[in-house]
Amino acid sequence: MIMKTFNGHIALITGGAGGLGSALSRILAENQFHVIVADVRKESVDKLVAEINSNGHKASGLIIDLTNAAELDNAIASIYEDFRRLDVLINNAGIDLTVSVEEMPIEQWDRIMAVNLRAPFILSRAVFPLMRKEQQGGDIINIISTAALRAWPNASAYHASKWGFLGFSHALHTEGRKYGIRVTAVIAGGMQTPFLTDRFPDIDLTTLQDPANVAQTILHILHTPQGSVVPEIKILPMKETSWP
Repeated sequence: MIMKTFNGHIALITGGAGGLGSALSRILAENQFHVIVADVRKESVDKLVAEINSNGHKASGLIIDLTNAAELDNAIASIYEDFRRLDVLINNAGIDLTVSVEEMPIEQWDRIMAVNLRAPFILSRAVFPLMRKEQQGGDIINIISTAALRAWPNASAYHASKWGFLGFSHALHTEGRKYGIRVTAVIAGGMQTPFLTDRFPDIDLTTLQDPANVAQTILHILHTPQGSVVPEIKILPMKETSWP
């Protein structure tokens, strides 16, 4: 099989300066994508973009608040104005608050929903007509979580957002396929990223997977030949103890 090349292709990655996001930004840039690193943390974005460009690859930074719908729509319009295309959207950003239902402030519930579920909807809605009309295709990769398939205490908002995100991803898949838009839900198990290690400092790192493994898997999905689509894939750590 002849491997696809991505020279000149544009990829937007939300949460692009974080754990999995930075791994994705690096590996896609190394494979000829021009990567747009979208994150709210300017210092982290600037550092990663400088690193990628210094290695002879292509990256741009986008400082964005995923809870602001107008910013999201304007970002997609600006990307298309600058590049005239957007080949890949990776909805990767995610947040959580580890508290019981009784302790969960309504405003924090709303913020988790806004970042984890509402933002992917707004971004997908914005890129969909561009991919459909201007490009006759594209890839939308949604980073879900095993939290969309099971539940544990003190993560009600996170579970609700991820279960909803999985349903949204499959619904978008049914709408996109007739236009050549491929939508994939990536259900990733625990990763060695600050999302887990900062909140659970005693976590056993040997039960978590390297985010680069997940990023490499996503690159393989993007290499899927035209005419085929991977609507859902699960990737787990070999030693994750809480999954069969």
